Amino acid sequence: MLKILRAAALMLAVCGSAIGFAVQAADEAIPDPFAALKQQAQPAPAQSPFAQPVDPNTPIVIPQPPVFDAQAWVLMDYASGQVLFEHNAHEKIWPASLTKMMTSYVIGMEFKAGRLHEDDEVIISKDAWSKNQNFADSSKMFIEVGKAIKVGDLNRGIIIQSGNDACVAMALHLAGSQQGFVSVMNSYAKQMGMTGTHFSNVHGLFDENNYSTAYDIALLSRRLIADLPNEYAIYKEKEFTFNGIKQYNRNRLLWDETMNVDGIKTGHLSAVGYNLAASAQEGGMRLIAIVIGAKSEGQRADFCKQMLTYGFRFFENYQPFTAGKTILTREVRMGQEDTVDLTVPQDVNVMIPRGSQNRVKINYRLKQAVFTAPLKAGDNLGVIEFRLDDKLLASYPLTAKQDVTEGGFFSRLWDKIYLFFIQE
Repeated sequence: MLKILRAAALMLAVCGSAIGFAVQAADEAIPDPFAALKQQAQPAPAQSPFAQPVDPNTPIVIPQPPVFDAQAWVLMDYASGQVLFEHNAHEKIWPASLTKMMTSYVIGMEFKAGRLHEDDEVIISKDAWSKNQNFADSSKMFIEVGKAIKVGDLNRGIIIQSGNDACVAMALHLAGSQQGFVSVMNSYAKQMGMTGTHFSNVHGLFDENNYSTAYDIALLSRRLIADLPNEYAIYKEKEFTFNGIKQYNRNRLLWDETMNVDGIKTGHLSAVGYNLAASAQEGGMRLIAIVIGAKSEGQRADFCKQMLTYGFRFFENYQPFTAGKTILTREVRMGQEDTVDLTVPQDVNVMIPRGSQNRVKINYRLKQAVFTAPLKAGDNLGVIEFRLDDKLLASYPLTAKQDVTEGGFFSRLWDKIYLFFIQE
């Protein structure tokens, strides 16, 4: 029995050693016979072909603005009225149907004043008849003499269909004569600062005395958008059907899905070429592009698209000050207070090339080094200028933020003595 137990113990010892060896062997890494080959096949890290990587903080390179085969063009920022680039923007041009933008503006102002309503009816006279020989081979709404047409339809006929007949009908309805209506158009042009513009008709058919500039058309576009949002909203409508005749808006950019164009007007004269005013919004910015004298409908659309794309890509809105914010504090004599705060009466919007904000210089040109009471809030005390590389980008008036009343007798006497010796 004792022998049996000893034999069993010996067997357990041998088995235990074998199991321990197996566990130990399992714990040890098995040599990889292909390791050397894998190390030889491992490619070295790729080296950059460039000596130095691009610095992400490098200023954006702004290319020169595009140049077109056209008579004139201008790109304007809507918010500030700042011109981003232009060519012959102040040169005399014939606007063609861009004239209708002012016709539309006059009509829109009558709507706004409550003196005109879309459901009002206009009886069409022979002068406004679409078969009038004055309208031969020109854009028309195709209205018929003696018919009663609603003002809302005529207005869309002007904006969307560019109807010369509709323009005359509305002019006669509102002013009694075309020339009476034209005088109102010229009055508004003067108020807008369109110094290079004179209208002689309501539709834009060729007349030596019906002229404008690309810059003035941009001003008109800006005012139409700002003053008459309901009227401007019609400019994005792509089609209008009247009397069974469907006509499409000639502004091709309204169909361009890569742009956010929402207006405004086309024009064409054989003696001038193809004109277009277009406006678009992107990233909180609105720009206005004007091209005059392109060679085709496609060209004018392409040129305006290039201008708008360039503006949105390479410019940004710099807003350093808001209306009413104190910008400067200056000394005041002869007053109850010793100082006056200077501010801007409107938000400052300056369009600058992207990435150039740290290069913008701000200059202050004050009317006086020391101001004299009394002063009223809103008094113009100087100008704040924004310059980039010595080029004036924009300027805004500096005004008194608060009243400064005149001081008492002894206070004023002391200031007079002080000023006397300072001036000496």
